[in-house]
Amino acid sequence: MSKAAVKQNVMKVLIVDDHQSVLTGTIGIIQQQYPEAEIWQAQTVENALEKLNSFQPDLAIVDLSLPLKHGDNAEPTKGIELLKTLLTKYPTLNIVVQSADPKTLVRLKPNIYEHEGGFTVVDKSATLQELLTKIDWSLQGLVFTPKEMRNGLEVKEEWLKLLELAFAEGLKDKEIANRMRVAERTVRHYWTKIQDALEVYPEEEKNIRILTGIKAKEEGLID
Repeated sequence: MSKAAVKQNVMKVLIVDDHQSVLTGTIGIIQQQYPEAEIWQAQTVENALEKLNSFQPDLAIVDLSLPLKHGDNAEPTKGIELLKTLLTKYPTLNIVVQSADPKTLVRLKPNIYEHEGGFTVVDKSATLQELLTKIDWSLQGLVFTPKEMRNGLEVKEEWLKLLELAFAEGLKDKEIANRMRVAERTVRHYWTKIQDALEVYPEEEKNIRILTGIKAKEEGLID
């Protein structure tokens, strides 16, 4: 969902963080950027899961270190468990993870690359603009993971087929989907995964598909 689409449809947001000051700050940021957004908040894993039983958010902004329930200590393992549930039960949910140490996310690497919604990671010390950018990317369905999760270039066979059809044959997504016998949405999903693997992200006044082709050629994935 782009910002333009948000203006037409009320965006529902779930913010999960055990620190009230962080919750308040993030809520303020969302309200300023998306005035019509419906915002829900939670401070524990249990509370977040309860909220998810009540409504289906378009976007979840989740702290990686969380307590299971009120009175417990915050732990990255609990945040990982919540994220795994989100990735499994809500395959199209757009997610932004806030963390000072995102390395533990490597445990969810297979889940993240199978996820159909946007998934971005932002450092808790990031600037306001960086946070807004990662939120926007997630709403666009893009993927951005930290370098710690990208140990060497891993490319799936279907991604190589997509690159061949797009750049060797010049096909558009609809025809690529027909040739690969998958949904057009799946083709867009493949693009976001390829771009994250190649570390290609949106840049103003630049065509991300062309940038993807350039980087894929540099890596020897296409001729």
